[in-house]
Amino acid sequence: MANESGQTCWIFGGGDFSPACPHIPEPGDLVIAADSGLDLVRRLQLTPDLVIGDFDSLGRVPEGENVVTLPVEKDVTDAAAAVGIGRTRGYSRFCFVGCTGGRPDHTFAAYQLLADLASRDETGLLFGDGFTVTAVKDGALSFPALSGGTLSVFAVGGDASGVTLSGVFYPLSDATLTPTFPLGVSNSFIGQPVTIEVKRGTLLVFAEGYPIPSFD
Repeated sequence: MANESGQTCWIFGGGDFSPACPHIPEPGDLVIAADSGLDLVRRLQLTPDLVIGDFDSLGRVPEGENVVTLPVEKDVTDAAAAVGIGRTRGYSRFCFVGCTGGRPDHTFAAYQLLADLASRDETGLLFGDGFTVTAVKDGALSFPALSGGTLSVFAVGGDASGVTLSGVFYPLSDATLTPTFPLGVSNSFIGQPVTIEVKRGTLLVFAEGYPIPSFD
């Protein structure tokens, strides 16, 4: 399956999932079940294009021509391997579902994937249990006007300088965030369009609910 402009590679894990999440794959998107994400895909009555993993979480090795079995001893998570496959098929926009909860180290690894995608000028959106996470590097993103909900930003991989937040309860102008102090935690939407800009560095952005940001 070749990618076309605007299409998305969806990666489903076996972690937390909220049925309130309104975002689902569309025709032409690539759907990958990562290990026990196969159970979630089936619960959602979706048909995976690929099933990938070492299947230690699933507890069985599924059968089929669309199954990619990975070794247990490897340097990447199943979700990261899924991203690699999606990238080789031409996808540069990735959505993650069921990739939080459970083991905190796996959740953190999923956040690292978002930062890596941003470093490659690719887009990653992670839909958790009641929140959306994305990353932006040396650039800007915006959210539509929302009447409420929390918004947090964190520097990852080093200091993030030239950080400006507008349209939020606690605005920032040309600030520097560091990976060791959570200055950007627990901001709020106030019914205005929101812009988040970082001139140098990478920010992880957490938004309550499931808003879709626009990247500039």
